[in-house]
Amino acid sequence: MTSAELLVDAFGRVQENVHGAVAGLRQDELAARIDPDANSIAWLIWHLTRVQDDHIADVAGLEQVWTAAGWAKRFELPFGDAATGYGHGEVEVAELGRISAELLLGYYDAVHEQTIDYVSGLTDAELPRIVDTRWNPPVTLGVRLISVVDDDIQHSGQAAFIRGVLLRRR
Repeated sequence: MTSAELLVDAFGRVQENVHGAVAGLRQDELAARIDPDANSIAWLIWHLTRVQDDHIADVAGLEQVWTAAGWAKRFELPFGDAATGYGHGEVEVAELGRISAELLLGYYDAVHEQTIDYVSGLTDAELPRIVDTRWNPPVTLGVRLISVVDDDIQHSGQAAFIRGVLLRRR
């Protein structure tokens, strides 16, 4: 198995997790928060998608799907186009409460497609390329991609946990 195949598999698993956490939920369930300071499923999925979109577009030298394909306009959120969710509080989390499963999954799938197009063409020789010098040690392409997968898996797992809580309450 090549590194590219491994990355395609990892991001494919994230896609399965995202769809599994969102599919079949009503809008009120996507917006539900298990306590007043908790994130909702809608916010978690939007956030993980925004981070993936931002980071993959950056390392690939592409425009983010969020702006290039008009998703920012469709979501109509009161955040700047560069917002990914870092630093958001309860007010910003609540803004995602009006977003449908179809919109969340549509955006996620578009980002997933751009991600797979990019990572499927990578070679092992490209992974040591430095992509971020703001850290010590500087971040390589390989480390950045694994960081995105890790973030996605954590947040999709959080969304799946919330889903389980909500479905038991039905």
